[in-house]
Amino acid sequence: MSDRDYQEQEEIFSKVVRAGRRTYFFDVRATKADDYYLTITESKKFTNDDGSFHFKKHKIYLYKEDFQEFGDTLKDITDFIIDKKGDEVISDRHQSDYQRDEITSTKKDVSTPNSTNSYTDISFDDI
Repeated sequence: MSDRDYQEQEEIFSKVVRAGRRTYFFDVRATKADDYYLTITESKKFTNDDGSFHFKKHKIYLYKEDFQEFGDTLKDITDFIIDKKGDEVISDRHQSDYQRDEITSTKKDVSTPNSTNSYTDISFDDI
């Protein structure tokens, strides 16, 4: 493999965003013409019944000629959502439940009447 082939495959600059079961990778790579482009990869963790896990990945390739429109549209959409629904994350409770379950997968959390949680955890086995 030549140095040029290796350069095309290596990441030039990267950032990672962890979000619950999902991780987003923002990677700058080089084209054959030695220009840069962005790959955005979503990696989502799935747990199998036997406790093992696997990841599913989805990738977007974004080239410089699309940066402006992509960025403008992303801003428009995120502004719309915040304007209509505010910036409170409604699923925070579910994210914290997931993170707690990841850490203490053998313990069950049962809410008490004086608890700040207004729900009771159940499993599908209870139904």
